[in-house]
Amino acid sequence: MQSLTPTPTPPAEPTAYRSRADEVYAQLKRDVGEFTLVPGDRFTENEISERLGVSRTPVRQALIRLQQEGYVEVLFRSGWRVLPFNFEQFEQLYDLRMVLETTAAHRLCEGGAGAGAAHIQIDHALLEELVAIWLVPVAQRSTDGIAVARWDEEFHCALVRAAGNTEMARVHSDVTERIRIIRRLDFTKQARITATYEEHAKILKAIRSHRGDQAAMLLRAHIQSSQAEVRKITLHQVHVARQAAAG
Repeated sequence: MQSLTPTPTPPAEPTAYRSRADEVYAQLKRDVGEFTLVPGDRFTENEISERLGVSRTPVRQALIRLQQEGYVEVLFRSGWRVLPFNFEQFEQLYDLRMVLETTAAHRLCEGGAGAGAAHIQIDHALLEELVAIWLVPVAQRSTDGIAVARWDEEFHCALVRAAGNTEMARVHSDVTERIRIIRRLDFTKQARITATYEEHAKILKAIRSHRGDQAAMLLRAHIQSSQAEVRKITLHQVHVARQAAAG
């Protein structure tokens, strides 16, 4: 006869620990993205606990999460280490990003004119927000590399979101998250900031004119330029970027 005694439910993890672990996770991810922690850096759970003023439990939970995402690895009896960049993986992610964004560019142009446009819901308000940032006089352009890096990321995410395919936007958001750590290094030089403004402006003009092939071509060239810069990155440049961020 089947027992009617309910199976005991394991005690739930305290909410305070979960939320604290989330906070530690977010902070450590920022540390990696902003080069407070760079590839190859070693640290212990105690060091992180002392720096962030929390116990080791949420620190360990956060580190396990980051380990699953490929940011850190645990070292036998010697703490943790920030993993080196996997350049082959970054190349593949850039290729996927290019497919998603050029497809979005075509959708944005088709959604404003031509047969089948009624089936594509374009967020025109979102596009106009991008116009207000990138189609500005030279004198109004920002020279802040950190700010421009953030705006550049949002530019590309907004283009995909504006194209009206939520699943495409979800995948693109995941790709964006995974390349963020290395993408920031593309904005340590003023020439790249200037080029980003000019290239974004051309892309937006092509989309507003419903020139899908041209918009996709411009986006492809823009992403390839960024990808080429990524290939030049060395560990020395990462250390330089960390010093610049600290300054």
